[in-house]
Amino acid sequence: MVNIGGIIKSIQNIMRQDKGLNGDAQRIEQLGWMIFLKIFDDKDIEMELLQDDYVSPIPTELQWRNWAKDDEGMTGDELLDFVDNTLFPTLKNLPAAATNKRALLVKEVFEGNNNYMKSGTLIRQVINKLDEIDFNSSEDKHLFGDIYETILKELQSAGNSGEFYTPRAITQFITEMVDPKLGEIVFDPACGTGGFLVNAIEHIRKNEVKSVEDRVILQDSIRGIELKPLPHMLALTNLILHDIEVPSILYDDALSRELTSITPKERVDVILANPPFGGTVADGMESNFPSNYRTKESADLFLILMIQYLKNGGRAGIVLPDGSLTGDGVKARIREKLLTDCNLHTIVRLPNSVFQPYASVATNLLFFTKGTPTKEVWYYEHRLPEGQKAYSKTKPIKLSEFEPLKKWWNNREENEQAWRVDIDTIRENGWNLDIKNPHKEEEEQTYSSAELLEMLHSSFVESESLVEKLKKELL
Repeated sequence: MVNIGGIIKSIQNIMRQDKGLNGDAQRIEQLGWMIFLKIFDDKDIEMELLQDDYVSPIPTELQWRNWAKDDEGMTGDELLDFVDNTLFPTLKNLPAAATNKRALLVKEVFEGNNNYMKSGTLIRQVINKLDEIDFNSSEDKHLFGDIYETILKELQSAGNSGEFYTPRAITQFITEMVDPKLGEIVFDPACGTGGFLVNAIEHIRKNEVKSVEDRVILQDSIRGIELKPLPHMLALTNLILHDIEVPSILYDDALSRELTSITPKERVDVILANPPFGGTVADGMESNFPSNYRTKESADLFLILMIQYLKNGGRAGIVLPDGSLTGDGVKARIREKLLTDCNLHTIVRLPNSVFQPYASVATNLLFFTKGTPTKEVWYYEHRLPEGQKAYSKTKPIKLSEFEPLKKWWNNREENEQAWRVDIDTIRENGWNLDIKNPHKEEEEQTYSSAELLEMLHSSFVESESLVEKLKKELL
């Protein structure tokens, strides 16, 4: 069996030797376009076998199989010259992009990315390593999903945008509870690298796809928007890897259009999302929203946007920080709209450390259906596993932890982890949704001396590394 983890590690070690690559983010972007091109070609080969008249939008001499496959082929200055002066310029300007959707995908990916590597010899070594993976083998594809997530986690450790990565257990649990069906339009307006969309594809495929016609319906019902070039490319690659031939993922900012311009035709059945939070939106974006909902907080604007995008009867499962559940003024008006336009039936409260080490914000999973107002909200407090003080990189949240919550979901009763609050109480309390568990006394967290010393040590190490980074930046 191919050790994909080992292959990716070797690739990263080769890349570290190249003078043109500066830091993990560039290494991942470099790896990203290479993996995209290889997977695209693997899919082309598959489609040529299935469809007699299929022609790849990539010119023959630029197809991966014709310049990268031969492990003793082009290398050194010749390969570097080919990548910089033939491959990139041609794929950025594919003439077929005006009429061919697959060509447009390639054009978009190469317009948004770069070849940073300066050594053709090292490029050849990376290519040869990548060629050890067969993305048409279901086993390699499944394994690659895990590696993909490892790469993304490393990207975040490199100090890049924390909104990329939602733990897989969370995306799987939300998808299962919202239960998208074949033929329903599934949408993520801030899709990052496509985690929610991939879970929706797998969920629908496992439960409902039985024929070629079903596959075609599924192809046309998955939609996303992503603003940043790197996660956008990774999302496209992720969906192609999961047999969506032409992923419908717009390279754009979902907040950049006027709310009222979203037409009934564009409305969707299901929204699964973890919108960026803790950040402020670009200048002027808030003016796309009615004046009583204008704010600079991205999570709040995304909430309004998602309500607008849902059809009546449409369902959503989303991640929101505590900060969106409370607060006066605009925040309260946004929550009032949510509770008036939708039935917010469930809030799952998560421990603070779910998103560590990328963010230590307390987060919640909100589940709602548009079209009928909320009468009561059920709360469920998800707890850390017995004996565990926090989630971490090495001890992330697991899907199996949600089993008690799944059992409770269809047969709800109050217990020490679950409680409900009626809409009158919420209204009288300024539409505040940050409601603590009434069955639990506030407990003080106690740590041993050894644990406190360890925490102090970690914080010093982190501070020192930040100071070093800052020094490098300034120098």
